[in-house]
Amino acid sequence: MANKEEKLGIKVKKSDDFSEWYNEVVIKSELAEHSPIKGFMVIKPRGYAVWEKIQHFFDANIKKLGVKNAYFPLLIPEKFFKKEAEHAEGFAPELAWVSDKEEGEKYAIRPTSETIMYDSYSRWIRSWRDLPLRLNQWCNVLRWEVKQTKLFLRTREFLWQEGHCVYETEEECEKETKMYLNEYKKICEELLAIPVIEGEKTEKERFAGAKRTYTLEALMPDGKALQMGTSHNLGQNFAKAFNIKFLGRDEKIKVPWQNSWGLSTRTIGAMVMTHSDDKGLVLPPKAAPTQIVIVPIFKSEDKDKIVTKAEEIRSRLKDYEVELDDRDGYSPGWKFNEWELKGIPLRIEIGPKDIEKKQVVLVRRDTNEKEAVPISQLDKKVDETLDYVQNHLFENAKKFLKSNLVFAEGWKDFVKHLKDRKLVEASFCGRIECENEIKEKTNGATSRLIPFGQPKKLGKCIHCDKEAKFMVIFGKAY
Repeated sequence: MANKEEKLGIKVKKSDDFSEWYNEVVIKSELAEHSPIKGFMVIKPRGYAVWEKIQHFFDANIKKLGVKNAYFPLLIPEKFFKKEAEHAEGFAPELAWVSDKEEGEKYAIRPTSETIMYDSYSRWIRSWRDLPLRLNQWCNVLRWEVKQTKLFLRTREFLWQEGHCVYETEEECEKETKMYLNEYKKICEELLAIPVIEGEKTEKERFAGAKRTYTLEALMPDGKALQMGTSHNLGQNFAKAFNIKFLGRDEKIKVPWQNSWGLSTRTIGAMVMTHSDDKGLVLPPKAAPTQIVIVPIFKSEDKDKIVTKAEEIRSRLKDYEVELDDRDGYSPGWKFNEWELKGIPLRIEIGPKDIEKKQVVLVRRDTNEKEAVPISQLDKKVDETLDYVQNHLFENAKKFLKSNLVFAEGWKDFVKHLKDRKLVEASFCGRIECENEIKEKTNGATSRLIPFGQPKKLGKCIHCDKEAKFMVIFGKAY
């Protein structure tokens, strides 16, 4: 028994070695594991179930907005990439190629699907009556990362959704580009309990081929920023490159406006990092595949009686996903450790004395608080407690973000804050050359976003002392 319990535990503290702690939590909580192929991962059932939660939440919301799901090929002809030069250049280092010897063609395994989808759009769109066209696909993509990979956060293959819409006007395109970013914010904050900052990417950091890129950025407990989702106003660049035209209401041929937007399994890694602790995974109830585990505490002579009562309780809680752990051969303590490691938000304990008192004991995963609750009040108490857990996780993360987002008055201040692992807000000129120099001088700090709601007075750039164009948040990032 002790042997099994020893294998369960997280060996590294979150505060001692964050990277190794994270790796242990992901693997030992059975979310994912490393693949035999370098840079790839196996998403296990518990991890995929979290992805399904994200899928169901988002899919329902975008369908209300008129988006339909479709699917496009995995392979993209090399000639398609060459049609939009900036896009081709941006993705060139990450492409993996396959060749068709019979046809003499070279194909990239999709890193993103703009080019393969827009070839179809050029045939589908003929008139203003065909617009807006709003499509999304759930798929895998491949980006041949040369950096060190990390489960969920940076792998060569990952799962995501990518939306691609076409509009008559620039105004409609811009409005909906921001609208989809807001839908991502709902996933992060309402489902995953991760607070985010909204804004626009600088010219250097925007998506290859886009006119504007909007982003959501979160801050992880190790002081690194993580991009949670992006939405791109593509302007008319891709439409022109792929000859997408339509007959307007005035009977004249026009070029449409487009956007694309994506969110990936990276968000699962962000959730793990944000909420989990030295005991293992901590899941927000709304994102948890199983919200409740019932652990009956029994000896052989009273097992039937206690398990029967536990089954009655499970039946009462039919609005939630509930597991009943009535396994023989494992002590209650060992079971508690296992379910804490796997992040189940709420544990219900019931033993002989609890049956006598007509009660159960509720244990919250986030705080480990225990509370005896009369069975007659259980339904209401479970609802309240799971809401408390969800809100508590979000508020804790929100306080962390707020306390670690700081303003820099000058360059020395800026460098110090970055060394202290903060997100740093500073005035910036917007020049790519200046941004490159900042990255070099700070050992890797990048602009994360230009936050919405800019101040009227900006002053001088934090680095080059030229007139600032906007306030920017900088940080080290994954």
